[in-house]
Amino acid sequence: MTYAIVETGGKQYRVQVGDTLRVEKLGAAEGESVVFDKVLAIGKDGQVTVGTPYVDGAKVTAKVAAQGKAPKIIVFKYKAKSNYRRKSGHRQPFTAVTIEAIEG
Repeated sequence: MTYAIVETGGKQYRVQVGDTLRVEKLGAAEGESVVFDKVLAIGKDGQVTVGTPYVDGAKVTAKVAAQGKAPKIIVFKYKAKSNYRRKSGHRQPFTAVTIEAIEG
């Protein structure tokens, strides 16, 4: 079982071949391949290779499965006794990717 820890969108994810995960929006269309070259660690056959800060020559290839938006959240600001109310909504965009290969 080979796994890798990759960094994208300011977050870190532990991935294996075949995993589907939602990451911060990437500028790639559905069906395109993306390469994550910021690999922090690779685990293979019980041995872990940790980078400083990244593993040299390691990369994770993924295919864009979908582009979408998360469910809406409501942001409501309220101050008592001052007639202050602000309501707004937000939908965070995401990219769903399926991991195809881990090299390194």
